Amino acid sequence: MRKITRYVSMSVFNAIALTLFVFVSLFFIFTLIDQLQGVRANYTPFEALINVILRIPYGLTTLIPFSCLIGCLAGLGALATSSELVIVRASGVSTKRILWMALRPTMIFMALQFLVSEYVAPYSEQMAVNRKAIAQGASTSIKQSQQKLWNHETNEFMHFNAVLPSGVIYGLSRYQLNDEHKLVAASFTKQAIYQGNYWQEEDVAITHIEQDTTHVEKIASRRWDSQLTPDLLNVLVLDPENLSIRNLYYYNNYLRDQHIENNDYSLAFWKKALEPLATASLVLIAISFVFGPLRSVTMGQRVFTGVMFSVAFLIAQRLFGPASLVFGFSPLLAVLFPIVVCAGIGFFMLRKAR
Repeated sequence: MRKITRYVSMSVFNAIALTLFVFVSLFFIFTLIDQLQGVRANYTPFEALINVILRIPYGLTTLIPFSCLIGCLAGLGALATSSELVIVRASGVSTKRILWMALRPTMIFMALQFLVSEYVAPYSEQMAVNRKAIAQGASTSIKQSQQKLWNHETNEFMHFNAVLPSGVIYGLSRYQLNDEHKLVAASFTKQAIYQGNYWQEEDVAITHIEQDTTHVEKIASRRWDSQLTPDLLNVLVLDPENLSIRNLYYYNNYLRDQHIENNDYSLAFWKKALEPLATASLVLIAISFVFGPLRSVTMGQRVFTGVMFSVAFLIAQRLFGPASLVFGFSPLLAVLFPIVVCAGIGFFMLRKAR
């Protein structure tokens, strides 16, 4: 039994690994083509290549669930085509046992997905965004910023062109309002460095706005006291889906304590937290297809079916997620619905195939 388990699991593992390699290669090629279209100033083709490499971890976490679906279809399908799966079942191995054999290798990829999305992808994605912003001149002009990062403290609004995880801001714009909400001063700082409990601004241009006139003051450096820390900026600088589960959880609590709407971050949190269930439901669908309607078809038909079902699942996720924000129902339900439907179809087809 151990040899059978190892053989089936390795067949599925190899198929998933090959599928993931193909998907990541396509992701690399298409992302590189897209980035080369933005080459200008100091953003050279070499910088574009580095940018794409830094984005691979995020692409990896996105592609693993669908690679598991297509890999299981391909791996188990190959065993079914060669009648090896029939022999395995004839030897007394139950469908539940085969399901476990197929789930074992997917657990490895689930663990890989969690580790990369939690500890690698957020950092590399932020580096990719900031390197591009800086290379294209984010420290010299707000119009050239690649990030839409704004913050508000009391009577001051701030915009950041690029924020590095190490606590360095490039292109800091600050707009100060009086108690009547009228703009009284605007400043632009090329670089600000965090000093532990305050920010040190360097190369500052301040525009003072008076009733009938304005004048510009330039200073080499000044101290900026703010509640913002590098950790908080690292959360704000990325889209919710690019954040780690840990940061999403803490920032959700922060927004809830401040009585600020947090639906976007709540949706991203539940989507990431339930990603293993989503992958398991896709694997269940793959196994039910192999035992059911795709038992005796060609490999191309299995791969095509897997791609179509992956697209349908992705559309369902992207449809119900924003719908929860528009109609006000729980983001948890929006994330769970496609998973439950997928798992329900898989269990129904497995029972029917017995």
